[in-house]
Amino acid sequence: MKDELNRQSLVANLKVVCLAGGVGGAKLADGLAHIVPPENLTIIVNTGDDFEHLGLTICPDLDTVMYTLAGVANTETGWGRAGESWRAVDEAARLGGPDWFRLGDLDLATHLVRTQMLRDGESLTAVTRHLTHHFNIQPALLPMSDQPAPTMIETDDGTLPFQTWFVKERWQPPVKQVVLPDDARATPAVMKALENADLVIIAPSNPFVSIEPILNVYPIRAMLMDLPQAVVAVTPIIGGQAVKGPAAKMMQERGLSVTAGAVAAYYGDLIDGFVYDQQDEGALDGLDAAGLCVDTWMRDQSDRIRLAQDALAFAAELGSR
Repeated sequence: MKDELNRQSLVANLKVVCLAGGVGGAKLADGLAHIVPPENLTIIVNTGDDFEHLGLTICPDLDTVMYTLAGVANTETGWGRAGESWRAVDEAARLGGPDWFRLGDLDLATHLVRTQMLRDGESLTAVTRHLTHHFNIQPALLPMSDQPAPTMIETDDGTLPFQTWFVKERWQPPVKQVVLPDDARATPAVMKALENADLVIIAPSNPFVSIEPILNVYPIRAMLMDLPQAVVAVTPIIGGQAVKGPAAKMMQERGLSVTAGAVAAYYGDLIDGFVYDQQDEGALDGLDAAGLCVDTWMRDQSDRIRLAQDALAFAAELGSR
């Protein structure tokens, strides 16, 4: 009990920023939202996978994080809304429209509102603020940039937009290179959050297509190197496998070992500490990064909260040294 009180006091008044994308990022963001006062938590989300589909602006990572924080995410699919129906997209397919990217009827409402607001001249940041307000989400949820910053995947068959590679091609074409834009700029809201941040937690998201697109946005990487007391990353690799998605496959294709240690080495000097799973004890041997070896599986909400507590306490300890 005393140790828990000490851990809580370490982080009670600290400003925390979480970099997130995908299901793993959403789960850890949800854990943080349960223990960090909402005014002290900002979640910066990858928008490199945003695209237009059926005339609508789709923001898959933003929506996954938003639905998870709101408690309405579809836990069976890992995307979209719980309790979905599919009448609109099924009818669109019957009429000859594309059906490779499934939009549920409840999910469709989000995209309709977002697209209309963007066409009315609102920024993606303002639209996201509007949506999170209506989902009763308290922490700040920010897109990494207000301008399009598409992630492209270079394969042997040509360069594909991210969602074409990820969903339509089921992330099977081997990745030669992840191509990121060179002109993406962070929003004032993102830069303010990083300027004020004490701790930055990099969620267990895919390092190459969820986190790197955020770091690529100017000047986010430089701000992480200079400003926070501590930057701590959480592994997306457990026991030589990705918890979800193509991270392990991409590591193999890059000639990297599929280990937690390889992820820590990939982040390099950007991070002050790395949280990895008990299955991989000793994974950081030979690396300079400080490590915390704990149970990193997030099977349910209590696991999310526990991992968030562990990561935060670890970051606060590093920041106080």
